[in-house]
Amino acid sequence: MSFRPRLKPVVFAMLAASACGNVALAADAVLSPVLVQGEVERADGPVQGYRATRSATFTKTDTPLKEVPASITVVPENVIEDQAMRSISDVLRYVPGTTAAQGEGNRDQMVIRGNNTTADFFVNGIRDDAQIFRDLYNVERVEVLKGPGGMVFGRGGAGGILNRVTKRPVLGHVGEASVTLGSFDQLRGTVDVGNKLSDAAAWRLNAMAERADSFRDGVEATRYAFNPTITYMPGSNTALTLSYERLYDERTADRGIPSQGSRPFDTKRSSFFGNADQSKSRAMADTLAAVLEHDFGGVQLKNSFSVAQYDKFYQNVFAGGAVVGGKLDISAYNNANLRTNVFNQTDLTTKFAIGGLMHTLLAGIELGHQDSDNERKTGFFGNAEKLKVSAANPFARATSFRFKSSDANNTVKSDTVAAYLQDQIALSEQWKVLAGLRWDRFKVELDDKRSVPGRQDLSRTDNEVSPRFGLIWTPTPAQTYYASYSSAFLPSGEQLSLAANTEDLKPETAINHEIGARWDLNPELTLSAAVFRLTREDMKTSDPANPASGRLVQTGEQRTEGVEIGLQGKVTPWWQVFAGYANLDSEITRTTSSAPKGRKVGLVPEQMVSLWNRFDLGHGWGAGLGVIHQGSSFTSFSNTVELPAFTRVDGALYYSFPGGKTRVALNVENLTDKEYFPTAHSDNNISPGAPLNARLTLTHAF
Repeated sequence: MSFRPRLKPVVFAMLAASACGNVALAADAVLSPVLVQGEVERADGPVQGYRATRSATFTKTDTPLKEVPASITVVPENVIEDQAMRSISDVLRYVPGTTAAQGEGNRDQMVIRGNNTTADFFVNGIRDDAQIFRDLYNVERVEVLKGPGGMVFGRGGAGGILNRVTKRPVLGHVGEASVTLGSFDQLRGTVDVGNKLSDAAAWRLNAMAERADSFRDGVEATRYAFNPTITYMPGSNTALTLSYERLYDERTADRGIPSQGSRPFDTKRSSFFGNADQSKSRAMADTLAAVLEHDFGGVQLKNSFSVAQYDKFYQNVFAGGAVVGGKLDISAYNNANLRTNVFNQTDLTTKFAIGGLMHTLLAGIELGHQDSDNERKTGFFGNAEKLKVSAANPFARATSFRFKSSDANNTVKSDTVAAYLQDQIALSEQWKVLAGLRWDRFKVELDDKRSVPGRQDLSRTDNEVSPRFGLIWTPTPAQTYYASYSSAFLPSGEQLSLAANTEDLKPETAINHEIGARWDLNPELTLSAAVFRLTREDMKTSDPANPASGRLVQTGEQRTEGVEIGLQGKVTPWWQVFAGYANLDSEITRTTSSAPKGRKVGLVPEQMVSLWNRFDLGHGWGAGLGVIHQGSSFTSFSNTVELPAFTRVDGALYYSFPGGKTRVALNVENLTDKEYFPTAHSDNNISPGAPLNARLTLTHAF
């Protein structure tokens, strides 16, 4: 497949509607949508230090975190920089209640409160659900919402979502560049530059390029990205921000090692099972976004439009079974996907008082169209789909890749129409209520291109309502307590796929009950805690009356219960912390198509602890120390293979030269050279953790 534009009539209609709105909204009021350096923190801007105080991810309004009745972890840019984070999996290490899944070595994938997902990624609140790897070069913050967010985000998000908030132009000079040299021949460079064009316009450019090998034999990666952005303010009450991003990522699709018995196979952590040369992943993503903000004088409008095109291909030759008697099976396939996402969100927000109660009212409409071409081909070794090889020399070469009868060859289209209404009500200085409701119409059509018996064109339309409610009590300015209810729906075509035995099934439902608290231990240090029960209902399972028929019924259920604790901010003027703890119990409570009742959910350790410390030592010197502990977990619903518990220690040393414009940072990962297995994709695709490695970064502001 090749990258090509595919804008459909509905897209042009959405563009036209957005353009008409832009013309119509020339009025006068007061709005400062561009963040000026030094301004008080706002939800779409940078965070000073390790602790954020505001967010818009859960409410779509700029809300103090202490007034958000949900568990949200905000990972600021300072934490990302101090830990030399590069990927979503790096971020998730320090987010309690989440783990990074392997994603078959070709995509971001995560488990949030026991729900495994490749689709629940967003950027600036817009769906970004293609199966790719993302980078952190242009983010102000990464926010992870735990618990269903259907009222804001629509379908999916059973366990929560991850939202990247990107950098925007500022009315002032921006200039910073960095170079990183790391173990395994890593070379990475970034740049962040910008300035004002006039008193009414500003621009910004973020860019990144990287090339690296790996501790894994034959594994390498090359990627680059750039993101120019411009903001124009024709008046003090209106701003238009335009941005474009190109992301290119090419790497070896590494699916790790197989199991033997109930544990990962005992082999060198560098061993590649299959064929690294034939296991390649390439992705290119192009995104054009426009955000119009206007203040009518008491009513604020925000219209966000995004069109993204993703061109993705991956191929892997990998361990297709466990090691038994010193041998294992090698399997292979490839997959090509060409997708276009188009979304437009229109939000109106206003504040008013009625009967002595202060209201912050949000009303919005979301329109979306997605178009996805999919081709999957099976790899053959001669005429066989599997090849048995020795575990001592686990190499195989696929001789061909071609369609077999069950392989996908289709085009899937989806259309979303949604409307939502939310009210944040201040009953008094101490008591607040949040209530919201969203209606979604989600339609999916699958055009099956296979020329085989049983070829079917499928379609389904779901109309669903997602409510949520929260009660917030603030007895003193330093402490807040809340109770909340939230939900989300997961339709059969959620991830742009549909099958004959799912076409007639209603959506699954995720329901979250939660109580939580936030305490300011000092003016710059916040401790948060949440206790929750998340139930996923109406899950699919084989018809018990006729299991061999392939028919599915919806009698399954999965439940995750747990406690999450977070600590962020300054303990003292010279000591900052970013820490989290989670205790989770995630299991199948009624038999599903994946597992019988009583099975534990894969990749959900019972205990997870993370602690990162940043110490400012004076005279330009600083140090960092981090500890990550992950309890044992099963690799999958089969509950036959276990990832052992591990504790990993990381460290860092920083020096800022006089003048404060140049900094050198040395980050060392896995200081004790611990052998561990952080994640997996299945019982026989298990990822070894990296040995001791280091990254040296030089950053200069100009």
